[in-house]
Amino acid sequence: DPEASLYADRQWQRILLGGSHTFVRNGVELSDARARFHTYAAGMTPTMTAPEAGTGSEATATFRDSRGLPLDGSRTYTLTLPPDVPAAYFWSVTVYDNQTRSMLQSDQRFPSIISGRRDLRRNRDGSVTLGFGPNEPKDRKLRANWIQTVPGKGWNAVFRLYGPQQAWFDQTWRPSDIELV
Repeated sequence: DPEASLYADRQWQRILLGGSHTFVRNGVELSDARARFHTYAAGMTPTMTAPEAGTGSEATATFRDSRGLPLDGSRTYTLTLPPDVPAAYFWSVTVYDNQTRSMLQSDQRFPSIISGRRDLRRNRDGSVTLGFGPNEPKDRKLRANWIQTVPGKGWNAVFRLYGPQQAWFDQTWRPSDIELV
């Protein structure tokens, strides 16, 4: 669906397609859009289709790296979030298993990074670089920004903003693509 791409120049995709909590457009049921959404969420409300700056949450997903190749659990990647992430409350990145739709099961307790973590490492310019890969970083400082992946498993990442700000909606702030290291 052409509507899936969030940006023309990035791999990030919309999770919710069709603009309707009933998944109907012009009298036609959007069964693919419904299945896509319910891969991530069990419930749906009308307010999810009409978000406003500063309220609710917004999410985007990616299954591919910057080259357009599927994310591979045996490879190492980074994701840089530019400074001033437009979230009034907090943001998160969570890794999911492509086959089970559940959070990726690994030796790491939770496959996610949340902006409110005390040990989150920020770059000098205020950006945040996250790492993904099967092996824990040797540098202890990087471990707080790392999510473990599993060799032989495909995965996808969901970036969520809680209290998304106008810069998210007008796309003046954009996350980078996930880059192969």
